[in-house]
Amino acid sequence: MRRVLLLATCAALVTAPALGQSVDRTQTARIIDEGIAHSEVMLTAEHLADAIGPRMTNSPAMRTAEAWTQAKFTEWGLKNVHKEGFDFGRGWSIVSSSVKMLTPRPIQLTAIPIAWTPATNGPISAPVIVAPIARVRDFDKWRGKLSGKIVMVTLPNTGSEPGEAPFQRYTGEELGKLDQYQQPTYNPEAADRRLKRLDFAKKLDAFLKSEGAVAMATMAYRDGKLVSGEGYTFGVGDTPSLPAVQIAAEDYRRLARLAKIGPAPTVEINSDVRFDDSDTRAYNIIAEIPGTDPKAGYVMAGGHLDSWVAGDGAADNGAGSAMVMEAARIIAKTGIRPKRTIRFALWAGEEQGLLGSLSYVESHLATRGNPSDPKQTGLALYMGWSNRWPITPKPGWGDLAAYFNLDNGSGKVRGIYAENNPAVVPIFREWLAPFGPMGAKDVVIRTTGGTDHVFMQAVGAPGFQFIQDPLDYDSRVHHSSIDTFDHLKGNDMRQAATILASFLVNAANAEKALPRPPLPTKPAVTEPFAYSDEDE
Repeated sequence: MRRVLLLATCAALVTAPALGQSVDRTQTARIIDEGIAHSEVMLTAEHLADAIGPRMTNSPAMRTAEAWTQAKFTEWGLKNVHKEGFDFGRGWSIVSSSVKMLTPRPIQLTAIPIAWTPATNGPISAPVIVAPIARVRDFDKWRGKLSGKIVMVTLPNTGSEPGEAPFQRYTGEELGKLDQYQQPTYNPEAADRRLKRLDFAKKLDAFLKSEGAVAMATMAYRDGKLVSGEGYTFGVGDTPSLPAVQIAAEDYRRLARLAKIGPAPTVEINSDVRFDDSDTRAYNIIAEIPGTDPKAGYVMAGGHLDSWVAGDGAADNGAGSAMVMEAARIIAKTGIRPKRTIRFALWAGEEQGLLGSLSYVESHLATRGNPSDPKQTGLALYMGWSNRWPITPKPGWGDLAAYFNLDNGSGKVRGIYAENNPAVVPIFREWLAPFGPMGAKDVVIRTTGGTDHVFMQAVGAPGFQFIQDPLDYDSRVHHSSIDTFDHLKGNDMRQAATILASFLVNAANAEKALPRPPLPTKPAVTEPFAYSDEDE
């Protein structure tokens, strides 16, 4: 038995390099020195968060960020620095806003205008009415009752009771639980129902306007006096006609309690917001470190540059953008000459449906569906695109050897998701080996969603997301008014940017490109006998 085990062990050692792809440890050491001892990542992140601030797609601040990031890439010696545009919609920004309760006592409320809603053109004051409206069928209940009112359309709840710590780092046990293969599901009926409900926001705006409401208010979805102001009706000709604000949960519930016992409180809203229609195209920022072999293709790193406006867009996703930029600076500074070109992307329109990275996929990699399919935009495009068949690769589909994404705050990299691709697992383990003492060692098989590698995976391109410590990203910071520089962790970001730079160099210099998953084809319905809930 011992002899059998010895032979098996020897065989494993012999075959390991063939499974993985050898790492130049001297090169890795140079990357670590530059990325840790000479880092500029926090300077980059601070400028994005503090100096430029929130970067709503097509807003004046986003235009500033587009120009500044291009200038930094050029300063660091990158080549082919440019922007690639795609159709988006209106620019929008907040100049100032104020929401007050006037009666029964004066209180300054924590609130924010909802994105792409119009200005109030001076203060407006009116009594509130709690009128929960979640479906078109709810309209009938409130006809004739909303004139002259600020309509609170969210059903008030009783408050949250968090079951998790507000600040977390992954334990070894938690990382182990991530290593589970997730069977994909395909339910086209559910996707169709979601698409049909997308125009509800426009129907609600039209209904409230026709009923004579003066403004709309929603409740923030977190406690803690946090607001986000998310809104998704940004197309030219599609933006709402009625001013609207999101009110912090605690303040919203207070208004609801007072309205319940009467008389209804009076609220004043003063929303000074501006639209910008000077350029309705949004822009991805692209830069490159050219490879020595033009025929070898390219590897890529990306993160989204846009943000919401409640905070400063620091963790989401100034951190990811800064780490992508820092990886570019590190590689350029070390003078490494990769075999494959290394391309860097700062995406626009991620918060409105991964629209920037989707545009890149459609322009460079593949399209989905037939030319006769109805044209979709915004969230409809996001929700419907992966259900279109067939996939038609473009001539450059095979040129992308690997894509790595950063978009989970500033947390330390603990490993990487293999995205249900078992062939890359031994390769990534070898690439992570030098960073085990820094806390990064786990390669888990499962998939991840919700950010800019998704549509690359959807056309069979090798796109990956790193595992990062959560910190307070999901609990408090994500899309919230406290998404500021204070919540970024410098040690974590230096580590993550360094690992990203190392992965890019390894992928660029590997003898072979990373193994690709099969080109997706239309799957069978996962649950063919299931009945659906129309309200799902």
